[in-house]
Amino acid sequence: MSAPVSAPRRLRLGMVGGGQGAFIGAVHRIAARLDDDWQLVAGAFSSDAERARASGAELRLDPARCYGDWQAMARAEAARPDGIDAVAIVTPNHLHVPVATAFIEAGIAVICDKPLAVSLDEARGLQRLARARRVPFALTHNYSAYPVIRAARAMVAAGEIGTLRLVQVEYAQDWLAEPLEAGGHKQAAWRTDPAQAGPAGCLGDIGTHAAQLAEFVSGQTPAQISAELHRFVPGRRVDDHVQVQLRYAGGARGLLWASQVATGEANHLRLRLYGSRAALHWDQEAPEQLWLNRLGEGSLCLRRGGHGWPESAAGLAGVTRTPAGHPEGYLEAFAQLYRDFAADLRDPQPSPRVPGLADGVRSLAFVETVLASTARDGAWTTLPD
Repeated sequence: MSAPVSAPRRLRLGMVGGGQGAFIGAVHRIAARLDDDWQLVAGAFSSDAERARASGAELRLDPARCYGDWQAMARAEAARPDGIDAVAIVTPNHLHVPVATAFIEAGIAVICDKPLAVSLDEARGLQRLARARRVPFALTHNYSAYPVIRAARAMVAAGEIGTLRLVQVEYAQDWLAEPLEAGGHKQAAWRTDPAQAGPAGCLGDIGTHAAQLAEFVSGQTPAQISAELHRFVPGRRVDDHVQVQLRYAGGARGLLWASQVATGEANHLRLRLYGSRAALHWDQEAPEQLWLNRLGEGSLCLRRGGHGWPESAAGLAGVTRTPAGHPEGYLEAFAQLYRDFAADLRDPQPSPRVPGLADGVRSLAFVETVLASTARDGAWTTLPD
């Protein structure tokens, strides 16, 4: 008899930020557990030492591995024989680079929430450091991990829609339609504070998600943009509404709209790509459906796990966990990134399976170009290489 094949051990995960009451920290923890590739073993969950300890206790972690600050955590975990394999950074934006730097210098892989940094210079510096130290790095642009989005990307790359002509992407919310930051709302307070969020508000928060999704599926990055940022809520210090025209080197044109004051919208991310032969439509609020509209043939609704997928996408459409008809969504997409990054760490590939530093740098280049165009009354502005 052959020896039984042993499963690879679960990778050890640490977390910085994401303590009691933090939405995105809980999302990361659920995602990491879902496929049993990761085990949370350590954390520096808050800048408040008492809250950090309480958060660790709620998660049933060893008190010795619940740290009062992330610098101490990076040093201690790097020195342990059973130290963490990767750290998840789920802090406000201004801490992403300093926290990531500490763990990269300790030789620990990084899973960072987006945006990568608050400036393009910061992002490029972090990219240089991670490459010099050969430390794997993942950026959680989770919308790119939906099964049908990966199928759509494969279809575009295979020429299913023909020559790309139009890109329409929008991300609409209404949760900042009122000045929540003035009433002590924690999420609103840091996301509208330039010292913590950076100079871009809605643009950096959800506009970068929209831009990355359009790039991921289309395979193209804009060459020039004309942009307008606006602040609808009086007294707000960062933008809460974004409108951007896009020009692509290959001749395509596009529009990106992101708003956090769009009354009645919850989390409406939508992508439409129009080619010379067909169009693709996807809506994050119905994430298991991809509409394929072939010229002269009407509309076809392709469903995750269902029939009718072109051969170019049939395999990717099956990147899933449950049978067709059992809904999958946001948490599973996040989990896919954790599963893919675990695979990257166990078996490094020439092209990593998850978004990373290059994606983060391009996002910050997009942000800074939008800011520059807005400062010039929407003048067409070229994105840096």
